[in-house]
Amino acid sequence: MPKHLPRPVLRPPVPTVRGRRRLGLVAVVAAAVLAVVGSGAAEASTPTVTTGLRSPAAALPVGLPGTTGVLRLSTTLSPSTTVVRDDRGVVATFTAGARTVTLRGPLRTFAEPSTTSATVSTTTWVRLLAEPSTGAPDWAWLAAALVDASPDVLGTATQYTTGAPERTDVTGARLAGDASYGPYVGTTRLAGADFNDYLGVAWTYPTSVDRPEADQLGALDCSGYVRMVLGRRGGVPLALAPDGRGLPRRSFEILASGPGVQTQANTGRRPALPASLAAGDLVFFDASADDGTRVDHVGIYLGADSTGAPRFLSSRVRADGPTMGDIGGRSTLSGTGLYASSFRAVRRV
Repeated sequence: MPKHLPRPVLRPPVPTVRGRRRLGLVAVVAAAVLAVVGSGAAEASTPTVTTGLRSPAAALPVGLPGTTGVLRLSTTLSPSTTVVRDDRGVVATFTAGARTVTLRGPLRTFAEPSTTSATVSTTTWVRLLAEPSTGAPDWAWLAAALVDASPDVLGTATQYTTGAPERTDVTGARLAGDASYGPYVGTTRLAGADFNDYLGVAWTYPTSVDRPEADQLGALDCSGYVRMVLGRRGGVPLALAPDGRGLPRRSFEILASGPGVQTQANTGRRPALPASLAAGDLVFFDASADDGTRVDHVGIYLGADSTGAPRFLSSRVRADGPTMGDIGGRSTLSGTGLYASSFRAVRRV
Protein backbone atom coordinates (compact mmCIF):
# COMPACT_ATOMS: atom_id res chain seq x y z
CA MET A 1 0.00 0.00 0.00
CA PRO A 2 1.39 3.50 -0.85
CA LYS A 3 3.07 5.27 2.09
CA HIS A 4 0.73 8.26 1.93
CA LEU A 5 -2.31 6.12 2.63
CA PRO A 6 -3.33 5.28 6.22
CA ARG A 7 -2.72 1.69 7.28
CA PRO A 8 -6.11 -0.07 7.32
CA VAL A 9 -7.46 -1.25 10.69
CA LEU A 10 -8.96 -4.70 10.24
CA ARG A 11 -12.44 -5.46 11.55
CA PRO A 12 -14.61 -8.53 11.22
CA PRO A 13 -16.93 -8.36 8.20
CA VAL A 14 -20.50 -7.17 8.46
CA PRO A 15 -22.52 -9.58 6.28
CA THR A 16 -25.14 -8.20 3.97
CA VAL A 17 -27.45 -9.61 1.31
CA ARG A 18 -28.76 -7.17 -1.31
CA GLY A 19 -30.93 -7.69 -3.93
CA ARG A 20 -14.96 13.81 -39.74
CA ARG A 21 -14.24 13.84 -38.95
CA ARG A 22 -16.46 13.35 -35.89
CA LEU A 23 -17.13 16.40 -34.35
CA GLY A 24 -15.93 16.54 -30.86
CA LEU A 25 -16.09 14.51 -27.73
CA VAL A 26 -15.26 16.50 -24.63
CA ALA A 27 -14.77 14.98 -21.20
CA VAL A 28 -15.25 17.54 -18.44
CA VAL A 29 -14.62 16.88 -14.78
CA ALA A 30 -17.62 18.69 -13.32
CA ALA A 31 -16.87 18.12 -9.65
CA ALA A 32 -13.67 16.95 -8.03
CA VAL A 33 -15.19 15.39 -4.95
CA LEU A 34 -16.05 11.78 -4.28
CA ALA A 35 -19.83 11.74 -4.31
CA VAL A 36 -22.71 9.67 -5.52
CA VAL A 37 -25.03 11.94 -7.49
CA GLY A 38 -28.57 10.82 -8.27
CA SER A 39 -28.35 7.21 -9.37
CA GLY A 40 -24.56 7.12 -9.37
CA ALA A 41 -24.45 4.19 -6.96
CA ALA A 42 -26.53 2.09 -9.28
CA GLU A 43 -24.21 2.88 -12.20
CA ALA A 44 -21.28 1.08 -10.62
CA SER A 45 -23.12 -2.24 -10.43
CA THR A 46 -26.61 -3.51 -11.06
CA PRO A 47 -26.82 -6.91 -9.36
CA THR A 48 -28.86 -9.62 -11.05
CA VAL A 49 -28.83 -12.51 -8.58
CA THR A 50 -27.61 -11.78 -5.06
CA THR A 51 -26.06 -14.18 -2.56
CA GLY A 52 -24.16 -13.66 0.69
CA LEU A 53 -20.55 -12.76 1.37
CA ARG A 54 -17.98 -14.39 -0.90
CA SER A 55 -15.36 -14.73 1.84
CA PRO A 56 -16.88 -14.52 5.35
CA ALA A 57 -13.49 -14.95 7.01
CA ALA A 58 -11.94 -11.96 5.24
CA ALA A 59 -11.25 -8.80 7.21
CA LEU A 60 -12.43 -5.48 5.78
CA PRO A 61 -10.28 -2.32 5.93
CA VAL A 62 -11.32 0.85 7.69
CA GLY A 63 -10.42 4.29 6.35
CA LEU A 64 -10.35 3.37 2.67
CA PRO A 65 -9.91 6.65 0.74
CA GLY A 66 -13.16 8.38 -0.19
CA THR A 67 -15.38 6.01 1.79
CA THR A 68 -17.78 6.70 4.64
CA GLY A 69 -18.71 4.39 7.51
CA VAL A 70 -18.31 0.64 7.63
CA LEU A 71 -17.54 -1.26 4.43
CA ARG A 72 -19.79 -4.15 3.43
CA LEU A 73 -19.51 -6.84 0.78
CA SER A 74 -22.24 -8.44 -1.29
CA THR A 75 -22.01 -10.78 -4.24
CA THR A 76 -23.94 -11.36 -7.43
CA LEU A 77 -24.17 -14.19 -9.91
CA SER A 78 -24.38 -13.93 -13.67
CA PRO A 79 -21.85 -12.37 -13.77
CA SER A 80 -20.03 -13.39 -10.61
CA THR A 81 -19.12 -10.14 -8.86
CA THR A 82 -18.16 -8.81 -5.45
CA VAL A 83 -19.62 -5.38 -4.69
CA VAL A 84 -17.92 -3.15 -2.10
CA ARG A 85 -20.32 -0.70 -0.42
CA ASP A 86 -20.11 1.99 2.22
CA ASP A 87 -22.77 4.20 3.82
CA ARG A 88 -23.16 6.17 0.56
CA GLY A 89 -23.59 3.23 -1.77
CA VAL A 90 -21.40 1.27 -4.17
CA VAL A 91 -17.66 1.93 -3.94
CA ALA A 92 -16.35 -0.67 -6.40
CA THR A 93 -17.31 -3.82 -8.28
CA PHE A 94 -14.88 -6.68 -8.97
CA THR A 95 -15.85 -9.35 -11.53
CA ALA A 96 -14.40 -12.87 -11.34
CA GLY A 97 -12.37 -13.56 -14.47
CA ALA A 98 -12.18 -9.93 -15.60
CA ARG A 99 -9.65 -7.12 -15.18
CA THR A 100 -12.28 -4.37 -15.37
CA VAL A 101 -13.21 -2.73 -12.05
CA THR A 102 -15.81 0.02 -11.78
CA LEU A 103 -15.15 2.61 -9.07
CA ARG A 104 -16.94 5.57 -7.54
CA GLY A 105 -15.10 8.78 -8.35
CA PRO A 106 -15.52 12.47 -9.17
CA LEU A 107 -18.55 13.47 -11.23
CA ARG A 108 -17.73 14.21 -14.86
CA THR A 109 -19.69 14.83 -18.04
CA PHE A 110 -18.95 13.48 -21.52
CA ALA A 111 -20.36 15.52 -24.41
CA GLU A 112 -20.07 15.75 -28.18
CA PRO A 113 -22.25 18.76 -29.00
CA SER A 114 -21.60 18.79 -32.75
CA THR A 115 -23.13 15.34 -33.22
CA THR A 116 -25.62 14.91 -30.36
CA SER A 117 -27.36 16.99 -27.74
CA ALA A 118 -27.16 14.09 -25.29
CA THR A 119 -24.49 14.03 -22.58
CA VAL A 120 -23.35 11.36 -20.13
CA SER A 121 -22.77 12.54 -16.55
CA THR A 122 -21.37 9.86 -14.28
CA THR A 123 -19.48 9.18 -11.06
CA THR A 124 -18.39 5.77 -12.34
CA TRP A 125 -14.72 5.37 -13.28
CA VAL A 126 -13.25 2.29 -14.94
CA ARG A 127 -9.79 0.90 -14.19
CA LEU A 128 -8.00 -2.33 -15.07
CA LEU A 129 -6.30 -4.85 -12.81
CA ALA A 130 -2.95 -6.28 -13.88
CA GLU A 131 -4.48 -9.77 -13.92
CA PRO A 132 -8.05 -11.09 -14.04
CA SER A 133 -9.82 -10.82 -10.69
CA THR A 134 -10.52 -13.84 -8.52
CA GLY A 135 -13.72 -12.04 -7.57
CA ALA A 136 -12.42 -10.97 -4.15
CA PRO A 137 -11.44 -7.31 -3.66
CA ASP A 138 -7.76 -6.42 -3.90
CA TRP A 139 -7.71 -3.90 -1.04
CA ALA A 140 -4.23 -2.44 -1.66
CA TRP A 141 -5.03 -1.95 -5.35
CA LEU A 142 -8.42 -0.42 -4.53
CA ALA A 143 -6.96 2.05 -2.01
CA ALA A 144 -4.55 3.33 -4.67
CA ALA A 145 -7.19 3.33 -7.43
CA LEU A 146 -9.61 5.45 -5.41
CA VAL A 147 -7.09 8.33 -5.28
CA ASP A 148 -5.70 7.84 -8.79
CA ALA A 149 -6.37 11.02 -10.80
CA SER A 150 -4.92 9.76 -14.09
CA PRO A 151 -7.23 9.10 -17.06
CA ASP A 152 -9.27 5.91 -16.66
CA VAL A 153 -10.55 3.71 -19.51
CA LEU A 154 -13.31 6.17 -20.45
CA GLY A 155 -11.01 9.18 -20.15
CA THR A 156 -8.41 7.48 -22.32
CA ALA A 157 -11.07 6.66 -24.91
CA THR A 158 -11.84 10.37 -25.33
CA GLN A 159 -8.22 11.12 -26.26
CA TYR A 160 -8.81 9.90 -29.84
CA THR A 161 -11.83 12.03 -30.78
CA THR A 162 -12.07 15.03 -33.10
CA GLY A 163 -10.11 17.98 -31.80
CA ALA A 164 -8.35 15.89 -29.14
CA PRO A 165 -4.88 17.35 -28.56
CA GLU A 166 -1.75 15.50 -29.53
CA ARG A 167 -0.19 13.55 -26.66
CA THR A 168 3.27 12.02 -26.62
CA ASP A 169 5.01 9.44 -24.47
CA VAL A 170 8.22 10.02 -22.50
CA THR A 171 10.28 9.52 -25.66
CA GLY A 172 8.33 12.17 -27.55
CA ALA A 173 6.54 9.61 -29.75
CA ARG A 174 2.86 10.16 -30.55
CA LEU A 175 0.52 8.40 -28.12
CA ALA A 176 -2.91 9.99 -28.65
CA GLY A 177 -4.81 12.67 -30.52
CA ASP A 178 -7.60 13.09 -33.07
CA ALA A 179 -8.03 9.77 -34.94
CA SER A 180 -9.74 9.08 -38.26
CA TYR A 181 -11.32 5.73 -39.23
CA GLY A 182 -9.12 4.95 -42.22
CA PRO A 183 -8.15 6.08 -45.73
CA TYR A 184 -10.70 6.47 -48.52
CA VAL A 185 -11.02 3.69 -51.08
CA GLY A 186 -13.44 4.91 -53.70
CA THR A 187 -16.39 6.45 -51.86
CA THR A 188 -15.89 4.76 -48.48
CA ARG A 189 -13.19 4.46 -45.85
CA LEU A 190 -11.07 1.34 -45.55
CA ALA A 191 -11.33 -0.77 -42.39
CA GLY A 192 -8.22 -2.38 -40.96
CA ALA A 193 -6.46 0.37 -38.98
CA ASP A 194 -5.07 -1.12 -35.77
CA PHE A 195 -3.46 0.68 -32.84
CA ASN A 196 0.06 0.28 -34.25
CA ASP A 197 -1.06 1.69 -37.61
CA TYR A 198 -2.29 4.78 -35.74
CA LEU A 199 1.08 5.06 -33.97
CA GLY A 200 3.15 4.15 -37.04
CA VAL A 201 5.15 1.50 -35.20
CA ALA A 202 5.82 -2.22 -35.61
CA TRP A 203 4.37 -4.45 -32.89
CA THR A 204 6.01 -7.74 -31.95
CA TYR A 205 3.80 -10.73 -31.10
CA PRO A 206 5.10 -14.12 -29.92
CA THR A 207 5.09 -15.58 -33.44
CA SER A 208 5.21 -12.57 -35.76
CA VAL A 209 5.83 -8.85 -36.21
CA ASP A 210 2.99 -6.64 -37.43
CA ARG A 211 4.32 -3.66 -39.36
CA PRO A 212 2.22 -0.49 -39.72
CA GLU A 213 0.41 0.46 -42.91
CA ALA A 214 1.62 3.90 -44.00
CA ASP A 215 -1.79 4.99 -45.31
CA GLN A 216 -3.43 4.15 -41.97
CA LEU A 217 -1.23 6.41 -39.85
CA GLY A 218 -3.45 8.20 -37.32
CA ALA A 219 -6.43 5.91 -37.98
CA LEU A 220 -8.36 3.39 -35.82
CA ASP A 221 -11.17 1.10 -36.92
CA CYS A 222 -13.65 -0.21 -34.33
CA SER A 223 -11.58 -3.09 -32.95
CA GLY A 224 -8.34 -1.15 -33.40
CA TYR A 225 -9.83 1.56 -31.18
CA VAL A 226 -10.76 -0.98 -28.48
CA ARG A 227 -7.28 -2.53 -28.70
CA MET A 228 -5.68 0.91 -28.37
CA VAL A 229 -7.70 1.86 -25.29
CA LEU A 230 -7.67 -1.47 -23.42
CA GLY A 231 -4.49 -3.03 -24.81
CA ARG A 232 -1.82 -0.51 -25.79
CA ARG A 233 -2.94 2.00 -23.16
CA GLY A 234 -4.64 -0.22 -20.58
CA GLY A 235 -2.18 -3.11 -20.46
CA VAL A 236 -4.52 -5.94 -21.48
CA PRO A 237 -2.49 -8.52 -23.47
CA LEU A 238 -2.85 -8.30 -27.25
CA ALA A 239 -2.96 -11.03 -29.89
CA LEU A 240 -3.32 -11.02 -33.66
CA ALA A 241 -5.39 -14.23 -33.55
CA PRO A 242 -7.34 -15.80 -30.68
CA ASP A 243 -4.98 -17.42 -28.18
CA GLY A 244 -7.17 -17.70 -25.09
CA ARG A 245 -5.44 -14.82 -23.29
CA GLY A 246 -4.92 -11.76 -25.48
CA LEU A 247 -7.34 -9.30 -27.08
CA PRO A 248 -7.60 -10.51 -30.70
CA ARG A 249 -7.81 -8.34 -33.79
CA ARG A 250 -11.42 -8.67 -35.00
CA SER A 251 -14.66 -7.84 -33.22
CA PHE A 252 -16.23 -11.30 -33.56
CA GLU A 253 -13.02 -12.86 -32.22
CA ILE A 254 -12.99 -10.50 -29.23
CA LEU A 255 -16.54 -11.57 -28.37
CA ALA A 256 -15.95 -15.29 -28.86
CA SER A 257 -12.53 -15.75 -27.26
CA GLY A 258 -11.21 -12.47 -25.87
CA PRO A 259 -10.10 -12.03 -22.26
CA GLY A 260 -12.67 -11.54 -19.53
CA VAL A 261 -16.20 -12.90 -19.35
CA GLN A 262 -19.25 -12.71 -21.57
CA THR A 263 -22.04 -11.11 -19.58
CA GLN A 264 -24.53 -11.31 -22.47
CA ALA A 265 -24.16 -14.13 -25.00
CA ASN A 266 -24.93 -13.67 -28.68
CA THR A 267 -28.17 -15.50 -29.52
CA GLY A 268 -28.37 -14.02 -33.01
CA ARG A 269 -31.10 -11.65 -31.85
CA ARG A 270 -31.26 -8.31 -30.06
CA PRO A 271 -31.35 -9.06 -26.31
CA ALA A 272 -33.12 -7.13 -23.59
CA LEU A 273 -30.75 -4.58 -22.08
CA PRO A 274 -28.73 -6.59 -19.53
CA ALA A 275 -29.23 -5.50 -15.92
CA SER A 276 -25.52 -6.16 -15.34
CA LEU A 277 -24.36 -3.73 -18.08
CA ALA A 278 -21.64 -1.45 -16.65
CA ALA A 279 -19.40 1.35 -17.89
CA GLY A 280 -16.35 -0.04 -19.68
CA ASP A 281 -18.12 -3.18 -20.93
CA LEU A 282 -17.58 -4.01 -24.60
CA VAL A 283 -20.81 -4.01 -26.61
CA PHE A 284 -21.11 -5.93 -29.88
CA PHE A 285 -23.28 -5.47 -32.97
CA ASP A 286 -24.27 -7.16 -36.23
CA ALA A 287 -24.52 -3.82 -38.01
CA SER A 288 -23.57 -4.82 -41.56
CA ALA A 289 -25.79 -6.79 -43.93
CA ASP A 290 -22.95 -8.04 -46.14
CA ASP A 291 -21.41 -10.59 -43.73
CA GLY A 292 -24.39 -12.65 -42.62
CA THR A 293 -25.25 -12.80 -38.92
CA ARG A 294 -21.67 -12.56 -37.62
CA VAL A 295 -20.80 -9.80 -35.15
CA ASP A 296 -18.99 -7.04 -37.07
CA HIS A 297 -18.79 -4.00 -34.78
CA VAL A 298 -17.62 -3.33 -31.20
CA GLY A 299 -17.85 -0.32 -28.88
CA ILE A 300 -17.22 0.71 -25.26
CA TYR A 301 -20.25 1.35 -23.03
CA LEU A 302 -20.29 4.82 -21.41
CA GLY A 303 -23.50 4.87 -19.35
CA ALA A 304 -27.00 6.31 -19.33
CA ASP A 305 -27.17 9.64 -21.16
CA SER A 306 -29.18 12.76 -20.35
CA THR A 307 -32.25 11.28 -22.08
CA GLY A 308 -31.96 8.03 -20.13
CA ALA A 309 -30.66 6.07 -23.14
CA PRO A 310 -27.68 3.68 -22.73
CA ARG A 311 -24.91 5.30 -24.77
CA PHE A 312 -21.61 3.91 -26.06
CA LEU A 313 -18.40 4.97 -27.85
CA SER A 314 -17.20 3.36 -31.06
CA SER A 315 -15.13 4.11 -34.14
CA ARG A 316 -17.05 3.98 -37.42
CA VAL A 317 -16.93 5.00 -41.06
CA ARG A 318 -19.49 7.79 -41.36
CA ALA A 319 -18.28 9.51 -38.21
CA ASP A 320 -14.69 9.04 -39.44
CA GLY A 321 -13.44 7.61 -36.16
CA PRO A 322 -14.33 7.32 -32.47
CA THR A 323 -17.58 9.01 -31.42
CA MET A 324 -20.41 8.98 -28.88
CA GLY A 325 -22.51 10.97 -31.33
CA ASP A 326 -25.30 10.11 -33.73
CA ILE A 327 -23.76 10.48 -37.19
CA GLY A 328 -24.56 7.33 -39.17
CA GLY A 329 -26.81 6.00 -36.39
CA ARG A 330 -27.50 6.89 -32.76
CA SER A 331 -24.85 5.63 -30.34
CA THR A 332 -27.45 4.04 -28.07
CA LEU A 333 -28.56 0.51 -27.22
CA SER A 334 -32.22 1.49 -26.92
CA GLY A 335 -34.70 2.67 -29.54
CA THR A 336 -35.03 1.63 -33.17
CA GLY A 337 -31.80 2.98 -34.69
CA LEU A 338 -29.15 0.96 -36.51
CA TYR A 339 -27.02 0.16 -33.48
CA ALA A 340 -29.89 -0.45 -31.09
CA SER A 341 -31.46 -2.86 -33.58
CA SER A 342 -28.16 -4.63 -34.28
CA PHE A 343 -27.01 -4.89 -30.63
CA ARG A 344 -26.16 -8.54 -29.86
CA ALA A 345 -23.79 -9.18 -26.93
CA VAL A 346 -21.57 -7.89 -24.08
CA ARG A 347 -18.10 -8.86 -22.82
CA ARG A 348 -16.40 -7.50 -19.71
CA VAL A 349 -12.64 -7.51 -20.20
